[in-house]
Formats: sequence, C-alpha cells, structure tokens
Amino acid sequence: RVELVESGGGSVQAGGSLTLSCTASGSIARHAMGWFRQGSEKELEGVAAIAGGGGHNYADSVKDRFTVSKDNVNNIFYLHMENLKPEDTGMYYCASWRRDAKWANKDSYMFWGQGTQVTVTS
Repeated sequence: RVELVESGGGSVQAGGSLTLSCTASGSIARHAMGWFRQGSEKELEGVAAIAGGGGHNYADSVKDRFTVSKDNVNNIFYLHMENLKPEDTGMYYCASWRRDAKWANKDSYMFWGQGTQVTVTS
C-alpha cells in the first residue's frame, strides 16, 4: 500500500497561483499519477495526470493554466496552478498507481490521498 499526502491548498484571489504537492510513501518514478478535484455539489473530475513515461494530460478547463510534474528522487507529485478562477474551487486529491490509460477515470487509480482544499475568491 502507498500513502499519499497532499499539501499546498489554501485560499487565493482569482488570478492568483498555487502549487499543490503530493508526497508518496513509495517510489513514483515509474507510476502514472493524477490530480482530481471535487467542487461543492459537483462530481469528482480529473484535472491533470502524468503517465509513467512522462506524458501529460489535462482537462480542457485547466489547459494552459495548470502544469503537472514529478520529483522522482523525493517522490513528490506537483500540480502548479496559475490564473486561478472561482470555478477551480474544490477539494483536490492526488491519486496514484493508475492501472490503465484512462487518466481521468477515478476507478483507474489504486491509491488516494485525503485531499487539500483550494478556494478561489472573486
């Protein structure tokens, strides 16, 4: 079992930036990982992911604003968010050990963190 701990959430004004971190208890070097979010009264949605080979995927709503990256030495997965909008508000979750190519499908991931809250005010 791998434990994932998210950090970096907070409250920011629209147009601001935040970087979320996901620290894993095991090696992430060869594993696909993803970020998901759930806003109030919304379903869990895939935000961004990085494949084991390094390829990136992004939801249309965050393209050109969010960037994922991995630190394979320290086993940390990042989500850098710029030009934040109120609709980006939600609980953000890190997920790991994806079992197939469906990066935005929550059922594709084996392990999940507890989440970190992001609030964007207008």
